[in-house]
Amino acid sequence: MPDLAPDDRLLLPALAAHGIEGAAAVWDDPAEDWGRFGAVVVRSCWDYHHKLAPFEEWTLRLEADGVPLWNPAALLRWNARKTYLLDLAARGVPIVPTRFLHPPEVPALDAVLEDAGWVEAVVKPVVSASAHETWRAGRGRVPDAARFARLAARMPVMVQPFLREVEREGEWSLCFFDGRFSHAVLKRPRPGDFRVQTDHGGVAQGAEASEALVASAAAALAAAGSPTVYARVDGCMLDGVFHLMELELLEPGLFLALEPRAPARFAAAIARRLGR
Repeated sequence: MPDLAPDDRLLLPALAAHGIEGAAAVWDDPAEDWGRFGAVVVRSCWDYHHKLAPFEEWTLRLEADGVPLWNPAALLRWNARKTYLLDLAARGVPIVPTRFLHPPEVPALDAVLEDAGWVEAVVKPVVSASAHETWRAGRGRVPDAARFARLAARMPVMVQPFLREVEREGEWSLCFFDGRFSHAVLKRPRPGDFRVQTDHGGVAQGAEASEALVASAAAALAAAGSPTVYARVDGCMLDGVFHLMELELLEPGLFLALEPRAPARFAAAIARRLGR
């Protein structure tokens, strides 16, 4: 988004309060001189999943040129593929059960669901943003099986159980700046849907997160093993335990408009990195 998302534009006056001038720049603009910036903070690049290789090359180029990139380039590349969930699970983070499948040898959808013991599931690409190609599938549904086969023939996919808890209770997003908890949001899908993104009719509201919930989210973030300027930890409660759905370190919406102090906190995190 060449002028930033409306929510991200709230960061600019907060940066100005620290004497920092912020300007929007498009990551794949060939005319852009990235060396003119004191640092680059990745925000509303909601097209990276359509051109992942050029995006990763861009992060490598900035890294090689010594342009500070936040979050760090290696962390962005790791976070661009949702297989990072396997790394976090291996480090002890409870995650929503997930099956990752890679072409060309991909079982039929019904076989995947039967093996996992799921009747309904959510299918999405391993590289995806804003619920792109994300859909609800069921065992024994011929159209779902055909759609899954077409998608899995083209790209790696992931399958997770359909969670009634998200329908009933919503999905949590906990936002952190410089590793410090800032605010929490509870997202709910519109009636009849499962997607919580506002692009698909979902509703997000500021919410009070318990100390235990914040601690669980902080532990998931710490397991990434790299300092972050910003982060969003998404998940839901299953049997009283917070389970990670996604650790968003690349381009998440941070709901700055829902917490009046959030833009200042984000700006302060950037200022600290710049030594201001």
